Amino acid sequence: MADLSVDIAGLRLPNPVLTASGTFGYGIEFSDFVDLSQIGGIIVKGTTLHPREGNDYPRMAETAQGMLNCVGLQNKGVDYFCKHIYPELSKYDGRFIVNVSGSTVEDYAECASRIDALDNIPAIELNISCPNVRHGGMAFGVTVEGAVSVVSAVRKCYHKTLIVKLSPNVTDVAEIARAAEASGADAVSLINTIMGMSIDIERRRSRLSIGTGGLSGPAVKPVAVRMVWQVARAVKIPVIGLGGIMNAADAIEFFMAGASAIEIGTANFIEPQVTIKVRDGIDKWLDDHGCRSLKDIVGVAG
Repeated sequence: MADLSVDIAGLRLPNPVLTASGTFGYGIEFSDFVDLSQIGGIIVKGTTLHPREGNDYPRMAETAQGMLNCVGLQNKGVDYFCKHIYPELSKYDGRFIVNVSGSTVEDYAECASRIDALDNIPAIELNISCPNVRHGGMAFGVTVEGAVSVVSAVRKCYHKTLIVKLSPNVTDVAEIARAAEASGADAVSLINTIMGMSIDIERRRSRLSIGTGGLSGPAVKPVAVRMVWQVARAVKIPVIGLGGIMNAADAIEFFMAGASAIEIGTANFIEPQVTIKVRDGIDKWLDDHGCRSLKDIVGVAG
């Protein structure tokens, strides 16, 4: 077997396959279908400082090559997570990472600070694709200034591995990645969903309650691979790739583009054991091609 272990800025994982936030619940929901200890890392659903109800239904719509969602970060808040969810996660032999979201810089920092106190959470993934309520709803992650403000504030109060999840809805993703790196990010993950829309022509209205939503699934993979390739060439910190990964071949494209690890999202809705199948497929591909380690192929596409 090839060496599949990875080190993401001190976050040591037995293999490079993680779950994408929002597609795997808290992990516990999948424990009847897959051995959580066999997954490289589990990124739990988005967590905010205060409880959020999310958007009205309908908030999911299937597309030809994926799905649209506008769930709206529905969760019971960080205090509920710390009191009720965290003790349950601690019973499992898994590596759990919390996805942190917010509407203000202060919300992000306070939420991250509370998670920093949890011994068995070795990292957070900072979702900077959230709307900044103080600046007309523009997402923090679409400007250098917005990204710097959030990452810098969280870095001051969070002392473990800090992964920053980048938005693809920008003109220069490498510029945002460099800003995150300079502000203290230990790694970056990309891409988040791409803004899209689907219209029911009989009802003459959007299939989603708020009109638009985030597109994920196979349709976004070429865009995601391109952005990972651009960012990997622009920063020195590790890059985690995601976007439309359905099998091991898809994952290997991301590694060759420069990703050190990958996340699987939409595919979890189709095949609950896809993470393990992808891990095993990566291992087989490396063996078949005479590679002793995953590192042998990271960034080889130049």
